[in-house]
Amino acid sequence: MHTLARWAYTSFLGHPVVFYLGIVTYVLVVSAALVAVLRAKSARMRHIPPSIHRRLAIVAVGLATLHGLLTLSAYL
Repeated sequence: MHTLARWAYTSFLGHPVVFYLGIVTYVLVVSAALVAVLRAKSARMRHIPPSIHRRLAIVAVGLATLHGLLTLSAYL
């Protein structure tokens, strides 16, 4: 776990890697929700396949799990 914690809290452009991973995860979650809402509310956006929403959600869950593991690695 020490290796994971060291990697997670390595500074990159002034912030730890886990910080950027959290931002990317948040953007993916919002994007997945936005695709679902736009498909439901807008007739112009119905051409977006549901698989896009599913893929965004799967990647978001995977990155959120990695983000959580890296964050907790400092305390375990």
